[in-house]
Amino acid sequence: MRLRAGCWVWDDAKFIVCVVRLPLKVQAALVSRKRSRASNHRYGETFRRTVLSLVREHYRDFGPTLAVEKLAARHGLRLGVETLRQWMIGDGLWVDRRHRLPSPHQPRRRRECLGELVQIDGSEHAWFEDRGPTCTLLAFVDDATSRLMVLRFVASESAFDYFRATRAYLEAHGKPVAFYSDKHNIFRVNNGEGGERVTQFGRALEALNIDIICANSPQAKGRVERAFGTLQDRLVKEMRLAGIASIEAANAWLPAFVASYNTRFGREPANTKDLHRKLSAADNLSEILAWREERTVTHNLTLHYDRMMLILEPTPRARSLARKKVEVVNYPDGRFAVQSDGASLPFRTFDKVQTIQPGTIVDHKRLSAVLTMVQAHQAAYAPNRQRGHVARQRPPNNLEAPGLPSKGRASRGALAPATR
Repeated sequence: MRLRAGCWVWDDAKFIVCVVRLPLKVQAALVSRKRSRASNHRYGETFRRTVLSLVREHYRDFGPTLAVEKLAARHGLRLGVETLRQWMIGDGLWVDRRHRLPSPHQPRRRRECLGELVQIDGSEHAWFEDRGPTCTLLAFVDDATSRLMVLRFVASESAFDYFRATRAYLEAHGKPVAFYSDKHNIFRVNNGEGGERVTQFGRALEALNIDIICANSPQAKGRVERAFGTLQDRLVKEMRLAGIASIEAANAWLPAFVASYNTRFGREPANTKDLHRKLSAADNLSEILAWREERTVTHNLTLHYDRMMLILEPTPRARSLARKKVEVVNYPDGRFAVQSDGASLPFRTFDKVQTIQPGTIVDHKRLSAVLTMVQAHQAAYAPNRQRGHVARQRPPNNLEAPGLPSKGRASRGALAPATR
């Protein structure tokens, strides 16, 4: 690039940018006379002070967007979000994102005893690399020792998989004081109507006298997060060397890896007391670690659950339950039961839909498993019902296959008799 005759000229001569220096008088004439002057459409100073006083009094911790909505709904004052944002920044009521200080995540001390706090989480990852499908690893990590208490590969992060993993934990170690998790809807009601409501997993832990605590950020449960960082490196490579490519083989191989990991990365607790409690005779894990929902029995002794109809046998006990509540129990092994006051009622299944209905809401962490089921179901369709099957495909024109008709029009062979 070189300067020639007041122009910047590139060596390939494709681009030429001319630099013109105008006299100072001409430059001054080109400047708009409205520069540095207030707009004719600006809000008055009285209106600005009124808005800021309302924000300062009622909406001090509100963001500009929500504050604008409340000013319009409750006070009839309408203005733009960016206008209010600039006013709030100038008045010290709002801090620009660029000038906010990062939230510090200060470390906390470990719990002192084994079993006092156990962090639980799941990580979806290509654990088998290209040898198998992407799956999820559930991990239970003790806060005091950083030991892996339970590892389990599952297809997706679901309540039933946590039921199975929790049962394995309880049978191996006993009942801890508390579990520490994220805000996933398996552990916490997130629809804004929490109150006294608990999830199915929370109900099961309450029956076992185990607390569930939800962390406010990923950094708060750093033990399990850092464990996943190590596992996504070491575990993936160890399974590659062992030639493991399926969930079943990995779960059978994991205990040896867990023992080696705890020897390498585990540490001794500050207090040698073990706070795990033994399971009692009243702790029926099969009944507690199950999905339970209430349903109303109709006059016809039927009830609906999970897009299927359950028909109760017309026993005297079932007849007395018409228009009353019963409990449908869905066990992790796939069994169903209908119970009333803890007693099982005989029933049969009338109709069960085996496909995904249009518009079905699926949690993003279960999407992989649902799509796998959908693909397996669609593969069972007849060829003429399968989307993209060769039996339904036609060539785009007659040049590729003269003997077959094109889409949207008849073949020349079919039109030939009509033209003779």
